[in-house]
Amino acid sequence: MTISLNQTGKRFNYDWIFRQVNLTFQDGERYAILGPNGSGKSTLLQVISGAIQQNEGTVSYSTPEGSIPVDEFFRYCAIAAPYLELIEELTLREIIDFHLEFKNFLPGMTAKKAMELVGLEKAANKQIRHFSSGMKQRTKLALAIFSDVPVLFLDEPCTNLDAAGTTLYQQLISEYGGNRLIIVSSNDEREYFMCKHFIHISDYKK
Repeated sequence: MTISLNQTGKRFNYDWIFRQVNLTFQDGERYAILGPNGSGKSTLLQVISGAIQQNEGTVSYSTPEGSIPVDEFFRYCAIAAPYLELIEELTLREIIDFHLEFKNFLPGMTAKKAMELVGLEKAANKQIRHFSSGMKQRTKLALAIFSDVPVLFLDEPCTNLDAAGTTLYQQLISEYGGNRLIIVSSNDEREYFMCKHFIHISDYKK
């Protein structure tokens, strides 16, 4: 999987968040988008993922078999982000089953094993609305990391996690990251510990 940005820019009203972004993200590599809070890291990540549309330039997706239409790319990626809401009326078991209607888990991964790996097996039948913020974040990470997709987007993945949760996140990435393309938006080194490529949002402020 390759993602290419060519002269890409995004603005809200008349304010440009970033402009003239020329980047290529390659399969199997790990990238970190860096910058202070409010600088546009999450916006760039959302543009790369196709969640929001750029105002100039292009974002394209391709595999060795050919190009992927923008409106089909969601099938190839998973994302964990603070702004993504879980359906609070569902139990943990139900929300995993719902997720599996749209994406498969990695080979050998089951709903039961996923809950156990993130320490939530005892909350299987509890509604999400009764979860703490840390439990919700563990759920989001499980749904994203365990999805059998070639691209993984992580936006401030340790939000609301304590030290044990952060260590768990690092273990999950190390064990289940595989040969996927992973892009992290963060200003915390613990979240992008695995990244070898660094993108500074300040380089694209025009």
